[in-house]
Amino acid sequence: MAESASVHVPVLLEAIIEGLAPKPGVVIVDGTLGGGGHSRALAERVVLGGSLIALDRDPRAIDAGERILRGLPVRLVQANFCDLPEVLQAVGISQVDGVVLDLGMSSDQLADADRGFSFNSDGPLDLRFDTTAGAPAWRLLERLSADHLADLIYEFGEERFSRRIAKAITERRRDNPVRTARDMAELVARCVPRSRDTERIHPATRTFQALRIAVNDELKSLDIALRRIPDCLRPGGRFAIISFHSLEDRRVKEAFQNDVRLRVLTRRPIRADEVETSQNPRARGAKLRIAERVA
Repeated sequence: MAESASVHVPVLLEAIIEGLAPKPGVVIVDGTLGGGGHSRALAERVVLGGSLIALDRDPRAIDAGERILRGLPVRLVQANFCDLPEVLQAVGISQVDGVVLDLGMSSDQLADADRGFSFNSDGPLDLRFDTTAGAPAWRLLERLSADHLADLIYEFGEERFSRRIAKAITERRRDNPVRTARDMAELVARCVPRSRDTERIHPATRTFQALRIAVNDELKSLDIALRRIPDCLRPGGRFAIISFHSLEDRRVKEAFQNDVRLRVLTRRPIRADEVETSQNPRARGAKLRIAERVA
């Protein structure tokens, strides 16, 4: 993707600012830099002695962040947020005052035709955040059996027609295997009956979600982060997580409720209002939960 200003609009920005309550002099971590929207807003509020540490697995997000956040007290690190303890140790910080994770994809990634996040992309069906690590999604489609592929799509995408989709993928790969995002989206669309849901969202949404989660090991990273990050917070420090589907939100809810190190501040998840969803449709599925580190 050519260098340009970010097209990403951060979701639930005001709720994040209110929830983390950043003040001058504190140290905040944005574990998912993305398009830099949350990072910029937080960094602008911690100046005068404070700092923001921004992580992302995507090297392109880090490169863009160097331009977008220039002049602000921000330290950029290419890393998985589940490795936050090691990141803090490397920069000589023991604990921080707040951590935010936005588990959704950025609009910049969707606009990157080289990685196949968009259904209309003719680029390879890659779906990795960091293209230097792991294998692309199209290789996954090549090597998995129909049963294994169906189970993956059902477990990570909660797709009812997973077996029909997996059968179509494995039958097609004999002569013309799926290689591009557009190929995949069109194949899935032929397997999923049209309904009110498919009028509202693309029928390939759940399958793409499943493949993306698999190639990036997203749920494992989240589980590790939920265990490790509370120890990175000072007493009174806050942990805010924005999730976009039930697999993530369920993990966050249960971890916050069952962790003796944390006090839940959001009895119910914070959702975007009609004004925000009309301006930024991506915010429609977002759920924000916040917890506070106890002494």
